[in-house]
Order: sequence, then structure tokens, then C-alpha cells
Amino acid sequence: MAFIMVNGCRLYFTVQGQGTPILFIHPPVLTHFNFKYQVEELSKYFQVITFDIRGHGRSAFSKQPLTYPLIVEDMKQLLNHLEIQKAFICGYSTGGSIVLEFLLSQADRAWGGIVISGMSEVSDWFLKNKIVLGITLAKSKALLALALSTSWTNTNTKSSFWKMVREEQKGNTQNIEEYYRYSLSYNCTNQLGKIETPVLLIYGQKDKGFYRYAKLMHAKLPNNELKWIENVKHQIPTKAAFELNDLMKQFIYTHKEPEVNRIIPAFFLESEPPSEHSIER
Repeated sequence: MAFIMVNGCRLYFTVQGQGTPILFIHPPVLTHFNFKYQVEELSKYFQVITFDIRGHGRSAFSKQPLTYPLIVEDMKQLLNHLEIQKAFICGYSTGGSIVLEFLLSQADRAWGGIVISGMSEVSDWFLKNKIVLGITLAKSKALLALALSTSWTNTNTKSSFWKMVREEQKGNTQNIEEYYRYSLSYNCTNQLGKIETPVLLIYGQKDKGFYRYAKLMHAKLPNNELKWIENVKHQIPTKAAFELNDLMKQFIYTHKEPEVNRIIPAFFLESEPPSEHSIER
């Protein structure tokens, strides 16, 4: 197990593979374990880095309130520790918002951003209510209920389910509540035009509640690709790992440093949502 001290907080991280680095960011309650299938496959081609955000999984409790700028600073310090100047930054769900925050404040440290089922703001009542429920459970210290709920929706095998639950139960409810609370008020939509770094947006075709966020970012990010994966809702890293991993490989091979750039067969799935919601350029 590997740990790093960042501004008085002990953070857990993993590194596997060699080559172009990819740094993954998880949403509230979840941990590095959510990217199990990405670590297993993508580490054959790249250097895959995961970490537990402060107060989550194996990382220590944060005395400083959890905010996106604080998480971005931790990511920068982790990259410094690993002597990595630039990496691809990949975030799932709320972690996608942190990708955007990283690209806004640390653009010189990123080859590109990958946003999976993510958003630049929270502006629909259903998602707001889900986050408020998360805040309420965390405030009530109902960590087991949170762990069971998030693990149930984000795993596809019984063994993975219990492993994910065990990892999530190591978290701290105060920091989890802070993460949820910050996501509820975060809004960088009006700043998206400043992000010149290439961004890959990936959404599930059945994740209809997130069509609005895909449309919003696809319209406002100057340099982005929007991809849809069929027959999956929100939980792409675990429920559509094969398609996700191929999309990521193609994007990284296209946008990494030119001197080592190469093309691979495009075995990924590219599709559009139903016509009434079609938002491809």
C-alpha cells in the first residue's frame, strides 16, 4: 500500500503500469476500487493512478473542509510526488466536476480531460434531491447505508459488491458530507469556454437525466468529443468497462504527446441518444 502526506493529510494511492499517466477521481462515498476494471485493462498500455479522496476509503480524515480546489491541490501534489509533469485527468460522476476544476486551474498539468457521466453544475431537481439525501445520510453518520446503496448500483458481481462496501466503510461521514455539499453548489458552466485542453465526454444512452449536462458541456467546451455507450445508465466504469476502456484508449492515443503518438483500431462503441435528444455536433 502507498501513502503520501499532503498538507497534513495522509492520502492513499495506487500506481500500476507504465507509459502515459491517467489519474482517476471518484465521487462521494466511492473509492479507488470503483476503477478496478480500468486499472486491470488500461495499465497494460498506460500508467494508471488512483487515489482515495480525503476522508474516503483508506485516506485519512481531513481537518480542512473538503472542497474541489483542495482536492485539485492534492492531485497536483500527488503528481509532483510521482514526478509526473502531465497526465490525463479522468473523473466519474461528481469526479467529472473535479476534472473541470483541474483543467481550469492546472491546465499545464493535463494532456486532456475525461468526464464520465459528469456535470459542470447541478441544476435538475432529481439530482439535487439525490445529493441532499446523501448529505442527510452522511450527517446522520449512516455510512453503512451509503456504502450499501452506492455499492449496489456500482458493482456487477457479489464479490466486488462486498469488497466495495468494505472499502467505503473506512470513510469519514463528515468529509463525505462536505464532498456532497460542495458538489451541490459547484457551478463552472460559465467558465467552460476557458478550457482549451481536449476533453472526452462519455455518457450512458439510458442515463436520460444526464442528457442535459452532456448537451451543456458539449456546446460550451471549445475542444471536446461526445460519446454515448448503449444499454447502460450512469455507472459506466463498472457496467460498461469494455466500451469505456476502448474509448479512453483511442482518446489518449490521439491526444498524448506527438512523439509517441500511434493509432489503434477503433473497437469502441460510438452512438447517439434517441433522436429527440440528439446533441451531437
